[in-house]
Amino acid sequence: MPPEKIEIFQSLDSWARDNILSLLKPVEKCWQPQDFLPEPSTEGFYDQVREIRLRAKEIPDDYFVCLVGDMITEEALPTYQTWINSLDGVRDETGVSPTSWGIWSRGWTAEENRHGDLLNKYLYLSGRVDMKMIEKTIQYLIGSGMNLRTENNPYMGFIYTSFQERATFISHGNTGRLAKEYGDLKLAQICGTIASDEKRHENAYSKIVEKLFEVDPDCTVVALADMMRKKIIMPAHLMYDGSNNSLFDHFSLVAQRIGVYTAKDYADILEFLIARWKVADLTELSSKGEEAQEYLCTLIPRFRRLEERVRSRVTEERSTMPFSWIYGREVRL
Repeated sequence: MPPEKIEIFQSLDSWARDNILSLLKPVEKCWQPQDFLPEPSTEGFYDQVREIRLRAKEIPDDYFVCLVGDMITEEALPTYQTWINSLDGVRDETGVSPTSWGIWSRGWTAEENRHGDLLNKYLYLSGRVDMKMIEKTIQYLIGSGMNLRTENNPYMGFIYTSFQERATFISHGNTGRLAKEYGDLKLAQICGTIASDEKRHENAYSKIVEKLFEVDPDCTVVALADMMRKKIIMPAHLMYDGSNNSLFDHFSLVAQRIGVYTAKDYADILEFLIARWKVADLTELSSKGEEAQEYLCTLIPRFRRLEERVRSRVTEERSTMPFSWIYGREVRL
């Protein structure tokens, strides 16, 4: 990153303190995983666990594949904080940096940490999944890292997080909706609560990009076009359980089929962000910026056509695949 671009983020520190840090919640006002789980110190603990297991018996395997995939994605949190701290101009240089960017990255990580903790414990109590295979997958994933192709560029980085947080908001929201349909209201509440966190985090990252469009529209629109050309890669794209090299692709196909996260959602997110950031209204851009703007404003129809092709392909697909997370049982892709 050129020094003058790094200086932009340094100059936005006080703005971030006033506009972004307020979107973190104090610990004492945050929910904690134990708020949704049986209390182990009470005599009714085993009865509550039994109720969880009884409800879980009514939920199909394909749902658990998606819920486990979402949980594993959340559990790879160390990779995400490491990645954020690789971004020029906003990284936490000391691990205890008093800058707004450092406070945000640590606070965001602390809030996100509860998501994996809660889903992990709930899945463990459900008795429906192979926890050892899930734990191996988490270890493999954190060890593998991820390559989001953001090039240590904070413009690209905050565009990515805006997109990804909205994607997780949608995904957890849909798992909550399905849990309710299957009769597990507690699980629906858990997923909905996590989705609410993701929505708040999405708002923070989208506000940062909104500010970048205000102070440096040319560089921001070029970065957005660059990310869209590369396509947004999901953070758990290197998911592996020790045997299935295409595990993430298979998980994604199941999620597409049952409506947890789909090609339509991807296109909807892109359309939403382009509208929120008023990309079509940008003026006084360089020739490179104008080229990026034109590309972005013609992108939605192309993604809608792709969405239709993906949907028809999924409708026609009838193959099945065993998933180690559910003791090798087969699920239709």
